[in-house]
Amino acid sequence: MGRAAHARRVAAAAAYGGGGLGLAGMAAYGLLIGQAKLARRAIPRAEVPPPSSDGLYGTDHEGSPVTLAMLGDSSAAGYGVGLARETPGALLAAGLAEVVGRPVRLVCRAVVGARSAGLEAQVEAVLPERPAITVIMIGGNDVTQRVRAQDAVRQLDQVVRRLRTEGSEVVVGTCPDLGTIRPIQPPLRWVARRASRTLAAAQTIAVVEAGGRSVSLGDLLGPEFMASPAEMFSADRFHPSAEGYSAAAAALLPSVAAALGVWDPAEDVPSSARGEGVLPLAQAAVEAVDAAGTEVSGAALAGRDRGTLGRWAQLRHRIRLFTTAPADPTVPLPAPGGPS
Repeated sequence: MGRAAHARRVAAAAAYGGGGLGLAGMAAYGLLIGQAKLARRAIPRAEVPPPSSDGLYGTDHEGSPVTLAMLGDSSAAGYGVGLARETPGALLAAGLAEVVGRPVRLVCRAVVGARSAGLEAQVEAVLPERPAITVIMIGGNDVTQRVRAQDAVRQLDQVVRRLRTEGSEVVVGTCPDLGTIRPIQPPLRWVARRASRTLAAAQTIAVVEAGGRSVSLGDLLGPEFMASPAEMFSADRFHPSAEGYSAAAAALLPSVAAALGVWDPAEDVPSSARGEGVLPLAQAAVEAVDAAGTEVSGAALAGRDRGTLGRWAQLRHRIRLFTTAPADPTVPLPAPGGPS
């Protein structure tokens, strides 16, 4: 079975309740369980919670704040760094404030250790804040805890649809490539890579079908991760460092701005030179997995959003936008229910 067909099958199982597709094959399961136990002993548990990043960013700008919500797991919360301004939410909020020219109010409800099943509670917690844009980073714990791919994808699909119904734009950073994690050794590393990439492709299909945009996080965003893991991972060798989160935010920020309609129109024209274009969604999903930082969103050809191979999708390799001189939030949050 081709990768696009496999991703499409997982996404279809999520939508229609099919079963039988585990995240790891059963053939060498005993060996893999032993490898997993060794990896868990090598990866320290979270002891210090990530710094709170809630607050206002870009307060030198005038206008009503744009509300940005961060949901997901430890990668969305910023576990592994010591300062609020080093978390992905703070980096996105500060960068978005520069792009939109207004303050950005960040509300982070991500939870360390969360799986896709935990997203529903996070959405319920954030909806009273009326986010204009929600960024979700999820999937790694679904792989390491052997959640069935179709279950994780179905749970993600449901929360994206709920957020879109409530008026929030949604950008999802898909499951990172866990094959880059040093404490995970072969053959578990190969299985983790295949499982995480399969999940990421299926997440992409579900997110776009639900009305959101996806950005592939892949090998935690770029070949520099493999070239300099000491700089891109935090001290626990599992979570990103400040540099790693900066790379993640740089890949997500253009898609966040585009989702809000505030991206430079000159930069929003697809470039064939960068390999951008309209493809069947499943094909776009697997191509995105192969190129970290790739955005996939819904598209139409000749006025139709579907062809013989299903939904059309726009594949984009946006130029990454790094946040310069981010600062910790220094002012109290406005009362909920204010402008977003």
